[in-house]
Amino acid sequence: MAQCETCGNEYDRPMTISVGGKSHVFDCFECAIHMLAPSCKHCGCRIIGHGVQSGGDMFCCAPCAGHEGAAGLADRA
Repeated sequence: MAQCETCGNEYDRPMTISVGGKSHVFDCFECAIHMLAPSCKHCGCRIIGHGVQSGGDMFCCAPCAGHEGAAGLADRA
């Protein structure tokens, strides 16, 4: 049994996700997203799609980026 790094649940079929040379163990995608997905600088939601970037900042969508002063960004369709 392995223990989920996010919620602490012990699970007999965990998933291991490697990011930047470090491995993480989770019991579900929800826990993996909570720990590993970046957050939107404006609204704080987890970015699980493409999102947009301006400089070093990440946003869930172009409108959120615009609220933070980023110009010329469009959502990918």
